[in-house]
Parts: sequence; structure tokens; C-alpha cells
Amino acid sequence: MILPFRLSGRPLLLLALWSVAAAALGSGTVSAQALPPEKATALAAVEALSDQIRDMSMKLWEYSELALLERSSARLLEDVLEAEGFSVERGVADMPTAFVASFGSGRPIIGILAEYDALPGIGNEAVPRREPRADGNPHGHGCGHNLFGAAAVGAAIALKRTMEEHGITGTVRLYGTPAEETVVGKVYMAKAGLFDDLDAALDWHPAQETKVRNQSGQALNNFEVEFFGQTAHSAADPWNGRSALDAVEVMNFGANLLREHIRPTARIHYVISSGGDAPNVVPDYARVWYFVRDTARAPVDASYGRLLKIAEAAALATATEHKVSLITGVHSMLLNRPLQEAMQKNLEAVGAPAFTEEDQAFARELQRFAGVEEKGLSTEVKPLKPEPEPPGGGSTDVAEVSWITPVVSLSVTTAAAEIPWHSWAVTASHGTEGSVRGAETAAKVLALTGVDLLTRPDLVREARAFWQEKTGGRPYVSPVPANQKPPLPRAGG
Repeated sequence: MILPFRLSGRPLLLLALWSVAAAALGSGTVSAQALPPEKATALAAVEALSDQIRDMSMKLWEYSELALLERSSARLLEDVLEAEGFSVERGVADMPTAFVASFGSGRPIIGILAEYDALPGIGNEAVPRREPRADGNPHGHGCGHNLFGAAAVGAAIALKRTMEEHGITGTVRLYGTPAEETVVGKVYMAKAGLFDDLDAALDWHPAQETKVRNQSGQALNNFEVEFFGQTAHSAADPWNGRSALDAVEVMNFGANLLREHIRPTARIHYVISSGGDAPNVVPDYARVWYFVRDTARAPVDASYGRLLKIAEAAALATATEHKVSLITGVHSMLLNRPLQEAMQKNLEAVGAPAFTEEDQAFARELQRFAGVEEKGLSTEVKPLKPEPEPPGGGSTDVAEVSWITPVVSLSVTTAAAEIPWHSWAVTASHGTEGSVRGAETAAKVLALTGVDLLTRPDLVREARAFWQEKTGGRPYVSPVPANQKPPLPRAGG
């Protein structure tokens, strides 16, 4: 059913809204009649936006642009929001693909986070087998940020229309946050103070389960080490050379020895991003890119300090010079129990995505290809456990927002269980109609939770009191130096 975008509040229209909201609840256990009118309106608004959410999802999937290069992706979402009546500030925090779109005025100020960057080298057609894209784009949404961005925008628009219909005061901001895959965008937006006045923030992520996030994730430092040596002929006069590649290899050897002496929760991984041009030329330049992680900032800082000494030792051992560039750093995620409980109620009301048999057949074929159990897509809502779960292995820049304001996050099933994440198979999944059903579910839950925050001052107070206790009242300090600019891609990148 298509409803008018500007709602009049007339009784017949409200009756239609109840009807659409009941359909929108899908497999949820709470009837539309049990919901406040504001929530029924929000659900109906998301339902009316379903075609637009699908179109945005598929367009972002088609673009599949890498971190800080999401020009078309950001422009698409900016234009949609501007056409809806949001005030859009483009190119914020010194990043051309970052933006903030605002509607309303006064408090509470509610943020919704949107991501839209893809991953390199995992492009695939939206088919359940390995098949490069016909358009030649090698990149892909193997983390589902095409769905993330589209559903977040849909939720923001639904909240705006709900505010108009019911005369709700407050401000909704959609934050277009680039470069999450390199853990950059929100770090530099946080450094620029863009989240400082928020009362709370919402986000979601595509996944293989449907649940409210209850893991803190890992703190991280993302840095590069460059080594500078002297070229020479590798056979005729190698004694005149000073190999920057040797320095990289010495550093990597030292880092691998360090693994014996770090906490079990720590992770160190790297790639050699530049190692020379030809075997018969001693490389005078080489570069290695490192991630170091742990469950909190302090052990990350400790491991990082050891790695800096290893880099210095590698330069001394090879008679080269070196330079360290800290690209970005994040904390672990700060969970907020009052917001988690509120979102869990809304998730249970909406229910898990209602996948079709075609969706399930696609998922099972991918699982067969991957050699995992062919159980298809998850169709259950996971309960919220009484205590936080053990930290997962990944890191996210959403964590930086959580140390500035209360944040709650949602995961929704969009891809087959147990297929490798960050892979071509997930890219294929996220180009299908089935994945969009997950995005629509996420938009509904975000919109309902946004209504709670806009209409329940008690929830905002409880969330902020919990956050204040967890932070100990300490002001946020970015892991990145105050005067450092975002690491925009090198020329030609």
C-alpha cells in the first residue's frame, strides 16, 4: 500500500496507517493495536518507503565504492535526504564523502549512523556461485553497507514523517559516515565534534543473525610504517644498496616473535602494501600496514608501543630510515543497557525478516558452494542475554560515538548462516531482494526505537545516566592526534 508522504492526521488516514502497521509487523508478536499511534505511524512510513529502500540498496551495491572514495554513494543518500526536506551539510570533517543531514529543532537530538563503503577485490554478480561482475567492478559489499546506508536513511525519513504527523519536537540527524571498513570515518567526525550534542545514537549492521548487539568488540590501532633505503643493482653491486624491503621483513619477523608475549585477547595482522618494483633493483622504499587489536585501549597502546620499538630496530638493523603514520584508532564499544532493552522490545515487535523460499534456496546454494551446513537464512530473533557477551574479533568506529553519547546497535540477518563474511559470497547475497528484506526490518526497528527516544524523556535520562556511570564522567579523547587530518586516498587512488 502506498500512503501519502505528507500525513494529515485525519481519522480515515489513521485507520489506513493502523492497517499498514499491522502488515509491517510481519512475524512480530505484538499487534499494531498494542502500539502507540506514533509507532504505528513510523511503521507505516517505513512500509511506504520499501521501494525506495530497495532502490537505494541496489544502487549502492552497484556503485561498490571503497573507503573515502564513496562519491556516488554519498551523493545518492544526500540527494534523497535533501529532497525529503532535510538540511544537508556535505563534506564534513575534511572528508568529501562524509555528511550530516538534519530535520527538526531542539531536544532531544537523535543520531542515526549510516555507512556505505565497500571492500576491495570481492566483487561478484548477485548469483549463488563465483562469477565476476559483468561491469568489471572488482569491489563488493561483502559487509552489506549498501543495506546499512539505505535502511538508516529510510529510518530517518520515517522518523521525520512521524514527527510531522504527530507534532513531535526534537531533532533527527542522519550521519553519513564513510570508510568504516578502514575504521576511519566516525573517528575523524568524532574528532571534529560532530556527535558532541547528541542525546543518543542508533545504528545497525547486516549480519547472519537478528539480535541487539551485546558485544563490545575490540579496540584497535591502524597504522603504516614506511622504510627508506638506497637502490642498487641486486647482482652487480648489492653492497651499495640499503633494502627497505629487508626492513619490512625484519619488522614482520619481530612482530611475529612478539605474538608469544601478548595477551590471548590481542590480535596483530599486516600486509606489505609496497615491497619494490623489480627483483634486480634493491628497493629503496617499502611500506607495511598493520592492525593491532585488543579488548580495551590500554593493552592496544601497550602492544602498539612494542611494535614501534620493533620498527625502530628494523630500521637500525638494515641501515634505513623509517616513518610511522597512525591512520586511525578506536576504543572498544560501550554498551548501553537501557537502550538495548528498549530496542529488544521493538525488535521482538517487528520480528525477524520474512524470507521467501527463493531467498532460502539462494542461501542454501551458497552454503553448498562454501561447504557448510545448508540451513539457509536465520528466521529467529535472538534474546538479549542478561550480561554482555564476550567481545567479538572485529572493531568498529561506531565505538567512538559510544564514548561521546549513548549508542545502541542492531544486527539483522541479510546473508546465509556460516558463509565467510567479507567474501564474494556475502557480496552476492547483498545484491538480492532477500537481503533488502533484512534492511527493511532494520529500518522498522530503528524507527520504533527513534520514536521511543523522541517521546520518552525517561528513556533518554536512563540511557545517559548509564553512559555517565560507564564513562566515569571522563571526557572523550580520540586515539588519533588532535591536529591529524583524515587519511584521504593518495593521488590516483
